[in-house]
Amino acid sequence: MTDVADLPGLDVERFTAWFDAACPGEIGGPLRGKLIAGGRSNLTYEITDGTRMWVVRRPPLGHVLATAHDMRREYQVITALRDTSVPVPLTYALCTDPEVLGASFYVMSKVDGTPYRTAEQISELGPARTRSIAGRMIDTLAQLHAVVPAKVGLAEFGRPEGFLARQVRRWKQQLDASRSRPVAGIDELYALLAANPPDGSTPAIVHGDYRLDNCLVDADDKIAAVVDWEMATLGDPLTDVGLLIVYQRMDRLGEGPMASSAPGYPTETEVLALYADRSGRDLSDLGFYIGLASFKLAVVLEGIHFRYVQGQTVGAGFEEIGTLVEPLVASGLAALREHS
Repeated sequence: MTDVADLPGLDVERFTAWFDAACPGEIGGPLRGKLIAGGRSNLTYEITDGTRMWVVRRPPLGHVLATAHDMRREYQVITALRDTSVPVPLTYALCTDPEVLGASFYVMSKVDGTPYRTAEQISELGPARTRSIAGRMIDTLAQLHAVVPAKVGLAEFGRPEGFLARQVRRWKQQLDASRSRPVAGIDELYALLAANPPDGSTPAIVHGDYRLDNCLVDADDKIAAVVDWEMATLGDPLTDVGLLIVYQRMDRLGEGPMASSAPGYPTETEVLALYADRSGRDLSDLGFYIGLASFKLAVVLEGIHFRYVQGQTVGAGFEEIGTLVEPLVASGLAALREHS
């Protein structure tokens, strides 16, 4: 832990004054904290007064795409899911005043757990525990997709009608806002997605970035909390499934070995069978969803690359992000052609 005054994007005096007013009596002493490693989008901090600990989430510094880092939405969905079977942190307060930290942010509880990202991390547990954790991650996704939005106050959280077509348009807009170099095949991938959106699955709460390392796994190998809800909305839940499969392929695309390549982790076919069994949803159009997920992730990484070359990122691990974009595009094109 370091003095909060030394953390980029978090002004200690302004944060302390705001948090004291928003949650009187919470802070019991001078604050110290650290920037949590691994974040490549929103900035996440652990803050402590020496006795208690909180987590603060805010958008990245510098170039920020409109709607891409909406703290209000992230705070809203986590708060709404508190009393469901989907494990989430406890939320404390949301700040939408940019005068405090320069952007909206919120405070939530610190949940103990491990976000398994690499094969090296999770392989230490052995194949049986790895398979159990992956199965629970898939169960949790199905549980999320079974939540009735209106019953948790999220009836107006999104517009499910025309969701897939809007997603394609939205990510094209995000791409255009972050263009800094030619990317082979990315406009062709967009055109194919725009021309052939399926009717879609029954609407549900969509996480938008669901993967194992956005789940905190406790000492009993249970999912203690699902985190990183910045892209959550109401829409087609199979977009989460397509993205989960694309993440499972990332080690083949240049970032790996990922946790999904560890002994015991279910294959793509097994992941889909487990989800279909838990959710009862039809996965026959999954090629489109894999293509869309590839496009979305390519655009997200291109945005991160844009901020990196502009010198506007905080933390390590950004220098290779740009090399993943074209392989993702090629994988998305292959998925669409394979299932066309």
